[in-house]
Amino acid sequence: MRSVVIVGAGPAGLTAARVLADAGLRDVLVLEREQSAGGVPRHCGHPGFGMLDFRRFLTGPGYARRLAEAAAGAEIRTGASVLNLRPGGKVQVSGPNGIEILQAQAVLLATGTRETPRSARLVSGSRPWGVLTTGSLQQMVYLAGFRPFARPVIIGSELVAFSAILTCRHLGIRPVAMLEEGRRITARRPGDFLARWALGVPVLTRTRLAEIRGLDRVEAVQVERDGHTEEIACDGVVFTGRFLPEAALVRASHLAFDPATGGPAIDNFWRCSDPAFFAAGNLLRPVEHAGMVSREGLAAARAILEALAGRLPESEAATPVRPAGGLRYVYPQRLLAPAQPGQMLQLGARAAAEQRGRLSLVGDGALLVERPLHALPERRITIDIAAERIAGKRLLELRLD
Repeated sequence: MRSVVIVGAGPAGLTAARVLADAGLRDVLVLEREQSAGGVPRHCGHPGFGMLDFRRFLTGPGYARRLAEAAAGAEIRTGASVLNLRPGGKVQVSGPNGIEILQAQAVLLATGTRETPRSARLVSGSRPWGVLTTGSLQQMVYLAGFRPFARPVIIGSELVAFSAILTCRHLGIRPVAMLEEGRRITARRPGDFLARWALGVPVLTRTRLAEIRGLDRVEAVQVERDGHTEEIACDGVVFTGRFLPEAALVRASHLAFDPATGGPAIDNFWRCSDPAFFAAGNLLRPVEHAGMVSREGLAAARAILEALAGRLPESEAATPVRPAGGLRYVYPQRLLAPAQPGQMLQLGARAAAEQRGRLSLVGDGALLVERPLHALPERRITIDIAAERIAGKRLLELRLD
């Protein structure tokens, strides 16, 4: 029996472990399937981490070490794979001690996210060596010191695509181009100008990868651009972004799953449909940066402390929230008014495509909040509402029209 079991030792899980241990819990257990704690930042050798939570400008490995050191009050068990989740806070684990069933008063799921590989993108062509995701590239470069190619193309323009460029520079790899299907990059500008002028990588928008060519190794890619087909010589392809929550455990469990986010459905106290389970971080939706994920782990840990003290409202009284219009998803998927009056609640969402319109929250057909919005793909959308305004509502709808 444990007070809290945390599944995943990335920024969300380790931050939650720190908060819980600092609150006096001495039996918090963090389960991590990798051999080291820290999550994805362990493989990101470039700086850009730590400002939100440590007020320091750290590299990924440095940030991962700080997270693990700060969570030293909890037990961190690496090489432990969670096999399944069972009702009431039970977790089946396979690890150094064999197969165990752990019982916890609360379980926090923080298993993170993964990139979409080539196989799921339906890109035609041959199957040569040199086709990687950003995560695979980072592990080869930073953990093994291996140089898989010299002149790759980068597919995608999310923030992680620029991380891939920095990873390449670590071993003198010079990408020949970044390809983006949309009319503008997904990451914030001036990322495209920095890539082109500071890092020497041309950014080709409205450009779709059609085919990968090569026998033993990648030799070129065929792309479609502005209605024309052309070939770009290269020796590697790095697929970046198009993240998906690492939600296999949730899909196979009794917990409610939201196909729109690809993760578990939660309420505004980070609780899943089984109130013994909580979730935080990039398991909830694709994808936020490590600092935001860490903040969510902190908030979830505070909610768990309230739950252990018996101070959270009953989850059955929550009002469901659904996306409408041009929104791809909304979370949390259920809202509950907290015990203290006057508090603000926040909903997060993403748009299905770029559009200008009005974002509105409607409760049982009545307009509650409205504001203009220019939505861009993969950008965070938030809307706040006073908790008392949702009282008595049976259905909330967040719309982008």
